[in-house]
Amino acid sequence: MQPLKGKTAVVAGATRGTGRGIARMLGEAGATVYCTGRSVRGKPASGPNRPETIEETAEMVTAHGGRGIAVQVDHTLPAEVEKLFERVAAEQKRLDILVNDIWGGDEWTDFGTPFWKLSLENGFQMLQRAVHTHIITSRYGVPLMLETGSGLIVEVTDGAHYGYRGHLFYDLSKMSVIRLAFAMATELRRRNTTAVGLSPGFIRSEAMLDKFGVTEENWQDAVEKITFFAHSETPCFAGRAVAALAADPNVFKKSGRVYAVWDLSEEYGFTDLDGRRPHVSPSVIKEKFGDPPIGPDDKFYEYLRGFERMFPDWP
Repeated sequence: MQPLKGKTAVVAGATRGTGRGIARMLGEAGATVYCTGRSVRGKPASGPNRPETIEETAEMVTAHGGRGIAVQVDHTLPAEVEKLFERVAAEQKRLDILVNDIWGGDEWTDFGTPFWKLSLENGFQMLQRAVHTHIITSRYGVPLMLETGSGLIVEVTDGAHYGYRGHLFYDLSKMSVIRLAFAMATELRRRNTTAVGLSPGFIRSEAMLDKFGVTEENWQDAVEKITFFAHSETPCFAGRAVAALAADPNVFKKSGRVYAVWDLSEEYGFTDLDGRRPHVSPSVIKEKFGDPPIGPDDKFYEYLRGFERMFPDWP
């Protein structure tokens, strides 16, 4: 069964990671998915030197049973975003689902650095890529959604909570899109259009798999390096959350709030691709797996181990 057959989605930031997983699973549910980003074959975008492209994502959407359409868009440029939605309107005459998953801060590794020592240039660029782009995309996408008659806007964040995330600009970025979902929901409350925030857990993105020297086929080998990697999830887990929200006829009741993928999996009954329902609340991770090992100069491990210190009010 494909509950989203005949629906049109735009996944902004679908090149890799969570955005790719969401696009794939919207395809699994039968949707036509416009997969946008800057990296195309033969011309990778600036930033992390990754091989993934939006064309590959679109092909995955189609392979899963939907229809994938790749469109190169720089979402920091309003003219390009406006052109994207003009194309969607011309080709589909509707927009049912809009996912804002643009990030672009993967090359920065200064977590744990106090704000008075952070690079302002890098920090403001993070806000531009991770917040301004979401506002621009919604500004030009929502009018088409209102013409459609109803719709779902998903703001992808990190953490369904209001605790500090360990880095001033990162925290502002992730909290801002939660607030953006709330603000849009407030203004759309009489328009039958839903806006929510969504937090994945510990994602096994392409970059994360590479970092630990594993693939999706043998990812459990990395548990020896960091124990709670055992409770990680594929990007498709978040994708099935978005598909479940989009297929829910009562989703409007959720408008304005932020949800963790693992909570939605319990409510809607979906699983990750391997049938698991990973849960990465820090208290659950510590209870199940203990603390991860830390190398003497490895800030990444230190960041992960510091979950409870940084997020004391995360349930």
